[in-house]
Amino acid sequence: MSTAVVWKGSDYLDRSGERLAHHYGMPPIVRGAVVAAVGSSAPELSSVVLATLLHGEFDLGVGAIVGSAVFNVLVIPSAATLSRRGRLTASRHLVYKEAQFYMLSVATLLVTFAFAVIYNPVPGGGLAGTVTRPLALLPVALYGVYVFTQYQDLADHDGGSDDGVAVGRRWLELGAGVVLIVVAVEGLVRAAIGFGEMFGTPSFVWGMVVVAAGTSVPDLFVSLRAARGDAGGDVTSVANVLGSNTFDLLIAVPAGVLLAGTATVDFAAAVPMMASLTVATLVLFTLLRTGLALTFREAVVLLVVYGGFLGWLVLETVGVTGALPSA
Repeated sequence: MSTAVVWKGSDYLDRSGERLAHHYGMPPIVRGAVVAAVGSSAPELSSVVLATLLHGEFDLGVGAIVGSAVFNVLVIPSAATLSRRGRLTASRHLVYKEAQFYMLSVATLLVTFAFAVIYNPVPGGGLAGTVTRPLALLPVALYGVYVFTQYQDLADHDGGSDDGVAVGRRWLELGAGVVLIVVAVEGLVRAAIGFGEMFGTPSFVWGMVVVAAGTSVPDLFVSLRAARGDAGGDVTSVANVLGSNTFDLLIAVPAGVLLAGTATVDFAAAVPMMASLTVATLVLFTLLRTGLALTFREAVVLLVVYGGFLGWLVLETVGVTGALPSA
């Protein structure tokens, strides 16, 4: 039920954001990497904020972000490729700017967690550390650089504007979508905590599956709609994936800390999670760079890699592997 409501709220965000972007004359890559990405990332942002403020489960929020990011870079491009009859084209600008900046975002968040363990260790907490507001501002500052580069692209673009958009109504739709998403994501967070208690596993593992899957639905349909759309839709589709993940890592994760004041992160859990995200990102980056397009076979490779990721989580849940700390 929560996933269905997230889907509906995100549909409001998607439609209103797209029409507002056309109204302001934004180029396709900026529409995908900023407007569509921020709109479709509202569920992930809500998951971190709600998990941290209401339940004291910052690791659950981080797990949801990582799980959603892995889904985004492996499943969504492959689904978009299949929807375009086995070929999704990219561009050098997309590969060398968006993909590499996203990889930098992954490294920056991991360094932020490392600083928390080094400078604010939790007594008797092993590799746990406290992320403070000054530390949380590090990834936020990097996102500021990202927005600045997108602004430069927007300033260089002469696309004209669409004056036939009811601007006030679209902003109201956007606000209604945000409200629906916040309510629904609370249901997803409670489900993840409940599954963790039921099976005796860390709640952040279920965040990587339950919350991540529920919050990734908007990204999937935004990218599929873009891929089937007008010229430049395939670039917008992939840009939405990378831009959404960049927003999630640099804004959604720090948001919980900035609102709560501090949050405890378990570095022993963060490293395997971020490592899995890094591997997924490298696979996508490599396949995109070969011919600047994704083919049918490469889409299948991405799906197989995601299947391996889910298999690893299953093994962690039943206790066969022990890369993630137990509950």
